[in-house]
Amino acid sequence: MFDIVGKRLWYIVISGVVILAGIVSLATFGLKLGIEFESGSMMTVSFEEDVTEEALKNELASLDYGNAIVQSFEEEGSYLIRLPELSNEAKDDLVDGLAAGLGDIKESSFDKNVSPMVAAETGRNTFWAVFVAAIGILLYVTWAFHRMPNPFRYGTCAIIALVHDALVALGTFSLLGGLLGWEIDLMFVTGVLAVVGYSVNDTVVIFDRIRENLTRYTRADFRTVVNNSLVETLSRSMNTSLTTLFVVLALQLFVGESIQNFAVVLIIGVITGTYSSLCVAPQLLVAWEKGELARFFRWLPRRGGRQ
Repeated sequence: MFDIVGKRLWYIVISGVVILAGIVSLATFGLKLGIEFESGSMMTVSFEEDVTEEALKNELASLDYGNAIVQSFEEEGSYLIRLPELSNEAKDDLVDGLAAGLGDIKESSFDKNVSPMVAAETGRNTFWAVFVAAIGILLYVTWAFHRMPNPFRYGTCAIIALVHDALVALGTFSLLGGLLGWEIDLMFVTGVLAVVGYSVNDTVVIFDRIRENLTRYTRADFRTVVNNSLVETLSRSMNTSLTTLFVVLALQLFVGESIQNFAVVLIIGVITGTYSSLCVAPQLLVAWEKGELARFFRWLPRRGGRQ
């Protein structure tokens, strides 16, 4: 039988290194905000020829405005385009470029500086929504395992796994933004929220199997029960993750750039969510039960004092 729990120290060290790298990346590069989170310019245009929204987006991308947001009006051939903040000269160059690629164009309006579509308040509301959801998950998991010894530990470990996955996603996008110029948008926020739900679901399934086995084998060692439970749910977790990953990869390959951030966040989330459900949450549970976490935190002050 696989000894998954016996390697718990390595799993925790790997997670710590990855998260530390993500924090360093966030401190160095931050998150490159997309057009929804930044001030920009807005213009309304119409074309004499029949121009589809997709054709307009492609032409904007060819002019290095791939992050532009395009909204069509009921009036045929009229579009509202939101762009990074443009000078009058840059706007004239853009109109000339669109005319060269798509035919005669009429500019109806141009606002040089407009407020962000997503205000800072929306970002704060998203944070508080995730925070409240995490508290709800903690209370629910604690209640669901209230017949087990120390039920609060199950909820706490599930929340730690959730935070682990969110930090990996943030750190990865910070690195992609710093090295490749990737920007975060509303699709990114949606993807992070989906990752949170996916992570918790897989962790609760594994914890539920641990609860069943603890009830069935009351005299067995806790570490052995957790390890057996992980082995029993391993194929289920891997199969679920692989099928989800195939769907998300198909979205990324065939739907394209419009949902790129959403698909990439989900890919990261499926991989890290599977890892944290198997190699973080249950391992922390065993370490807590064995008193290893307490010994670690007692070791820190003494270690600091020696230095």
